[in-house]
Amino acid sequence: MLDLIVIGGGPAGYLAAERAARAGLSVLLYEARALGGVCLNEGCVPSKALLQSAKIYESALHAAPFGVEVAGVALNHAQAVRRRGKVVERLVGGVAAQLKAAGVEVVMESATVVGRVSGGFKVRSESGEREASRLLIATGSSPVIPPIPGLEGALASGFAITSREALTLAKVPERLVVVGGGAIGLEMAAYYNTAGSDVTVVELLPSIAGAADREVAELLRREYERRGVKFLLGARVARFGEGSVCAALEDGEVELPADKVLLSVGRRANAAGFGLESIGAEVGRAGVVSDEYGRTSVEGVYVAGDANGRHMLAHTAYREAEAAVNAMLGRRDPVRYHANPSVIYAKPEVACVGHTEESAREAGIPYEAQRLPASYSGRFVAETEGENGLCKILVHKTHRNVIGAHLICPYASEIIWGAAALIETELRVRDARELIVPHPTLSELIRETLWKFGD
Repeated sequence: MLDLIVIGGGPAGYLAAERAARAGLSVLLYEARALGGVCLNEGCVPSKALLQSAKIYESALHAAPFGVEVAGVALNHAQAVRRRGKVVERLVGGVAAQLKAAGVEVVMESATVVGRVSGGFKVRSESGEREASRLLIATGSSPVIPPIPGLEGALASGFAITSREALTLAKVPERLVVVGGGAIGLEMAAYYNTAGSDVTVVELLPSIAGAADREVAELLRREYERRGVKFLLGARVARFGEGSVCAALEDGEVELPADKVLLSVGRRANAAGFGLESIGAEVGRAGVVSDEYGRTSVEGVYVAGDANGRHMLAHTAYREAEAAVNAMLGRRDPVRYHANPSVIYAKPEVACVGHTEESAREAGIPYEAQRLPASYSGRFVAETEGENGLCKILVHKTHRNVIGAHLICPYASEIIWGAAALIETELRVRDARELIVPHPTLSELIRETLWKFGD
């Protein structure tokens, strides 16, 4: 009998398998499609490859103020897509090599839990049945497909697509409607807008960027609009037609002609269809129910990543995988979700961690907020032309520790971990200000914003 069977080879699954194997456990990992899961194959990594192509193109287009003259610049979408494929192929190969080096047995088949056996659990795949004393469910998530009239036919014809297809389109659509103004929709809107599409984003909520700070989200929307992206907020897609979608607003309906419609209204945990009911594991509306150690309602069965329906971010999945493996090994290592950063890789980037003003008010937390324009940074001024940015920090009014940080500026994704560390360690403002930050950098914005607070 094996020590551990992992179902799912995405970020949570492959990292847990490697960590467990290196800790001395015998590990088998099942993956039905491709190692690396959604993130590596059709999500965060390939989308960043496309966005990098767009950023280089934009830099060349607007290089003149920096004293650089570029003639005849063009974005070759087909080449950008080919490069995206090479990036994915290289990284998937890296994951396979990593698992092999750790001694993980990998079976590229779908797997189902079929019940309990003495001392463990039985899992079945196409090649047979295997048993293990522990299970880790890391089955990931899938795009939400809402019950919109005409959508089923639109998906079948290729008129409507998900993020998976958006990453491999053979040509740039002349008109693209993006349904959903969250991270996935905004990133794809950014790429195709730069590539030449006439982009309209339809969002049900009154603001974009999901749970992001409203002030930051508004600034991001203005930046997108400055680049030509249009937004319909507080609107829902009523139906899909022939070459168009109908958006319903408070004062009526709007017909939006399109060549492609990108559906990006969220993701749903893959919690059904893997046989969890055969062992009595509790599954809730969000996903497989678990605690901060990844333990489910069944002893010996763990869950990590999107399958638990918590944050659905690859870096969260990594941390949950580590916590679950440590729980298996008897080590106390809970995941603390209050300092979990999120990023939108647009231009400019948006990165957030901890409370927003909205969530702090809802939780009844007394707070003080301070903000600083990105132009306060010498590096921002030196490296940008005509761009705006912001650093916003929330501090507990009584305890004086940082409880939230929100950035919209270049390199925000690389800076935000520092703010997460401030929140995680509950560092007080006066102590955080003592940290030395390199100059000139965008990260100085955090330190200088902290100086706007009193002790």
